[in-house]
Formats: sequence, C-alpha cells, structure tokens
Amino acid sequence: MFAGADFEKMLIGEQEWTFIPQILIRTLVMYLVILLSLRTLGKRGVKQLSVFELVVIIGLGSAAGDPMFYSEVGLLSSILVFLVVVIAYRLTAYLVNKNKKIEILLEGSCTCLIQHGRFAIHNFEKENLAQDEFFSELRLKSIAHLGQVELAIIETSGSISVFYYPDKEVKYGLPILPELFCQKMVNIERKDFYSCSFCGHTELIATTGQHYCPVCTKKEWVKSIQTLRMS
Repeated sequence: MFAGADFEKMLIGEQEWTFIPQILIRTLVMYLVILLSLRTLGKRGVKQLSVFELVVIIGLGSAAGDPMFYSEVGLLSSILVFLVVVIAYRLTAYLVNKNKKIEILLEGSCTCLIQHGRFAIHNFEKENLAQDEFFSELRLKSIAHLGQVELAIIETSGSISVFYYPDKEVKYGLPILPELFCQKMVNIERKDFYSCSFCGHTELIATTGQHYCPVCTKKEWVKSIQTLRMS
C-alpha cells in the first residue's frame, strides 16, 4: 500500500506545493507562446486544423507525456495543465466568436491569390507560400494553366478554394505543368501569347527580343496555353 509520503510524491513529484501557482503562470505563458508561434507559421503551416486545435494538441500532448516518463513530474501538475489549457481554449474560442477583430488577429482572414487568371502578387508574398507548392495544389485540382482560374483564395484553414472560368471563357494563361513552365525565355522569337513567369500576366507579344512585363517589370516569359480543364 502507498504511504502518505509516496502518495504525495505521486501527486506533485519532486516539487513543493508552493510551485503550484507557478504552474498556472507557466502554462498560460506557454499557451500564448504556442498560439503566437503557430500564427506566424501562416495558414499552410496549420492546414486542416485550426490554430486553437493545434495549441490544445501540443499543450495537452506535452502535459500528458511528461508525467509518464519523468518521476519528478507529478500527476497533479499535469492535471492542472490540462485544466488551464482547456479553460484558456474555451475562453479564446468565446472571445473569437464575440469579437471580429480578435478573430482576425488570431485566425487571420482569407486571402485572394489569383484574380482573373493572374497572381495577386502582394497577397501571394504576404502568405509566404512557395510557388511550386501552390502550383502542386492547383494541379491536384486538374488545373493546367492560370487562364482556367477566375479566382483562387487561401482560406484561414490553409486550404485553397478555386473558382473556374466556364469553358467558353477560358483565356490564355501561364502554364503550371512542370515541363511547360520550365521553358522560360527572355528573348521573344515570334508573335504569340506569352505569360510572365512571375505574376502570370498574359498578353499577345508581337515584337521580338526582350519584353518587360507591364505589371511586375520582370522579363522572363513562358508561352501561354488555352486548354480546357479536364474535370
């Protein structure tokens, strides 16, 4: 049977009872640290899970794991961490539901990445999203070029919503298939439709030689395509 001292050690480990108030402060501080850290990762860093769900998973995972492996960590400390994290989560969720500014601050807002067949460059850069990763997402939606896309939005969850042009309205656009996109050129050799490899701006270029994009001033071009989307 457990002696009184053994039972107390099982509850609080090697810590003193005076350490309990520190647990409250430490847990709240780490909750905020984890929340802010995940927020700075951007939407793609927390894809498919809300920021709050990840905070709870990380916080509770650590709280549950430590007392299993370290005898100096008491069960009471772990239980207290669980309670604080859950209460903090419920309070955060309540504030998010009640205050739009807090919701935007913590969860962010959806962002337009493609508009009318070309990149919204400033928004794209703010999301810290790699072009190759984004192209991969579009290819998974059977998109071959940006001329098929009227609007693409990255949601607060990190998922990407795409609105397509009807087949009759599909335009020439920047190809995102690897074998076509890699055929970049600086010198235009013949009249045709070309797309800026940086911003996706597409135009009919009649003059040969170097041509600067009127939108982003870059000079790398890719021959545009106008194929229909395979659904």
